[in-house]
Amino acid sequence: MNAGKAEVDYGRCIVCQRCVEDCPEGAMTSSYDWAFGVRRREDLLWKEALDSRVGQDLGKRVARSLRRSLHIRHVDAGSCNGCESEIGALDNPFYNLHRLGIFFTPSPRFADLLMVTGPVTAPMHGPLLATWEAMPEPRMVLATGTCAVSGAPMDGGYAGGSGLNALLPVDVWLPGCPPNPAALIHALLLLLERMPQRVQGGRYGAG
Repeated sequence: MNAGKAEVDYGRCIVCQRCVEDCPEGAMTSSYDWAFGVRRREDLLWKEALDSRVGQDLGKRVARSLRRSLHIRHVDAGSCNGCESEIGALDNPFYNLHRLGIFFTPSPRFADLLMVTGPVTAPMHGPLLATWEAMPEPRMVLATGTCAVSGAPMDGGYAGGSGLNALLPVDVWLPGCPPNPAALIHALLLLLERMPQRVQGGRYGAG
């Protein structure tokens, strides 16, 4: 609460449900929504008086040639491996990420997208920047999981980080602790403009 106004930041949510339990008016409820990938960090913020903004520049930054094919370089920047367990499921027969023309690559020189998990600890700044510099243009960044979005709940700790915001230009923010494989696929297709964004101004259901 801030000056009597409610504010919710999905980018710091670890799905502990404490807000639902403690809300005296019952205004907070749990849900099974998962498609929380957004192009702008501020779309994960819900405020009673949030200024609406128009215009998203993702289409200008993504070459049309990437719409049907994408190669991902994943970097673990200090995660607990919860996100990695969900990412690993993308290659199984059920989700079968390859059918969408999306693949993982071990080399940043062949990557279109840098997928980052973890709160971005200080020792990982150098490797992350080196990976980013090795990627050819056009290149994009996906902040994967609540840790990469905001650093929560490690934000402010001596060994934790505060997410990617100050280090790399993020194209899509995907909170979740961890985001499930369906949410990961939605965020990737959102990045390629093949799926609509579901969250606007902190409200789920748009698009």
